[in-house]
Amino acid sequence: MKVLVIGPGGREHAIIRSLLADPVVTEVHAAPGNAGIGELVPTHAINGNDPAAVAALATELAVDLVVVGPEAPLAAGVADAVRAAGIPVFGPDKAAAQLEASKAFAKEIMAEAQVPTAMALVATNADEAASALDTFGAPYVVKDDGLAAGKGVVVTKDRDEALAHAQTCFDAGGTVVIEEFLDGPEVSLFVLCDGQTTVALSPAQDFKRIFDNDEGPNTGGMGAYTPLEWAPPGLVQEVIDRVAQPTVNEMARRGTPFVGVLFVGLALTTRGTRVIEFNVRFGDPETQAVLARLKTPLGSLLLAAAKGELDQIEELRWSKETAVAVVVAAENYPDAPRTGDRIRGLKKVDALDGVHVIHAGTALDADGKVISAGGRVLAVVAVGNDLVAAREKAYDGVELVQLPGSQFRSDIGRKAARNEIKVSAAATGALPITKAKGLV
Repeated sequence: MKVLVIGPGGREHAIIRSLLADPVVTEVHAAPGNAGIGELVPTHAINGNDPAAVAALATELAVDLVVVGPEAPLAAGVADAVRAAGIPVFGPDKAAAQLEASKAFAKEIMAEAQVPTAMALVATNADEAASALDTFGAPYVVKDDGLAAGKGVVVTKDRDEALAHAQTCFDAGGTVVIEEFLDGPEVSLFVLCDGQTTVALSPAQDFKRIFDNDEGPNTGGMGAYTPLEWAPPGLVQEVIDRVAQPTVNEMARRGTPFVGVLFVGLALTTRGTRVIEFNVRFGDPETQAVLARLKTPLGSLLLAAAKGELDQIEELRWSKETAVAVVVAAENYPDAPRTGDRIRGLKKVDALDGVHVIHAGTALDADGKVISAGGRVLAVVAVGNDLVAAREKAYDGVELVQLPGSQFRSDIGRKAARNEIKVSAAATGALPITKAKGLV
């Protein structure tokens, strides 16, 4: 099987590593790729957000499967163009990608599918935003309605700060979704979908804030670990039964079947399990940790989803080890990250037992040396017998990375390793869903 992976980041690098370990995958190409991806497979310098360009490349290479990694090309209709060319695609069409491209649309789908989620109001101007903030009270949750690479969310106790974020979005011609705050620990769950059938991967926990102890602004994700030993028994099946399958059924009912991976962001609240958000692609950096444990060949899985054959696959197989991913970000990330700096020590990291580097925002300079080219530059991924061992390995690797001004969180998985995560008894078996007038 020949596969083309679209995307330039860490998620795509992790996917490609797993594809190359699949015995039925004979060849992998990437577009556009990054410095780490280029060490593994041929890369093609096209615009990955251009549907016609991706479809032409897939046709020229005569690939058997296209895997679209990021959200932007999915929202642009890349999957539509490739399917129109007769090539199987892992990734939703433009219409189905609205589950991430519009948070208001996602709330509408959740309401129709009776999915438990935070109550929310859509605001298009300052007066509506102020009213919505007062409806829910602090902490205030304000989300840009469109794509924001994981950074278009403000959670704050400061009403003025919440209003200011909303106004910035209005000034740019956008709208915001204002939600009730959801308490409790968060969980990320990837669910493979083929338009009808859903198959869950191993749950993970992500860390969005830039600084330790969940302080500072939101980022695209500063680290993750899996599995979650503290998660309630039956959580995954509950999410399939009450969230993923009803959502896929509703999308199919509307004539926009969802094919790809549905990322379900969850909060295990004192009122039960609630959906924070949907994404329509593998999350980054959770993908790096989750795929490090997956033993089932990835290429065959993704092709089955693309061809509507997930009901024919065998039960997924997982390593018993724990995986931890720690992101190394550039100076000034997430505001105005510094780029162009030489990165050293990567080979030393890869030489550690059970540790590897996943490239995200990297490139090669004129001398062929690896340099930083984005905010989240790379992730150090480690597997160990338990969370304590995996964390130790990951941070040993991080200490070997030499990047001027770089930053990372030192507390990825620390609370779980110390058994400090508490889950409410109501976190499963969520309360009946209620609807209020004007809420979506």
